Amino acid sequence: MNATEHATGNAALSANLQNYASLFGRLLLAAIFIWSGLGKLLHFSGTLAYMESYGVPMKEVLGAAAVVIELGGGLLLAIGWKTRWAAAAVFLFMIPITVIFHNPGESQTQLIHFMKNLSIMGGLLMLLASGPGRLSVDKG
Repeated sequence: MNATEHATGNAALSANLQNYASLFGRLLLAAIFIWSGLGKLLHFSGTLAYMESYGVPMKEVLGAAAVVIELGGGLLLAIGWKTRWAAAAVFLFMIPITVIFHNPGESQTQLIHFMKNLSIMGGLLMLLASGPGRLSVDKG
């Protein structure tokens, strides 16, 4: 194998790795939102009670919006359709959620949830910047 063949082989491997890493990264990132959105939808009264315990106003409207953003945004991220828009919407949604529900000074558990959310938000920003990858409905 000469240097040109070696470089071409590495480029193909790199492209395949990037394609599959983007796909699986999107699926893993989407999983938490799909799961959470389904949980809110299936246990909507519990979701509203939880929101009320934190003093969230208009809990019915905001609870429904949370289901739409988490479930809808998660599904869009998973299939890679309108990915950048979905990543931006979910990122913006997570800002007040993180601040309201995960006070890092409250407990070690809340600190972990706060840091988890910051990490997820970082992944969403990376997806916003890089797009969904070739193995997606958007293909790019």
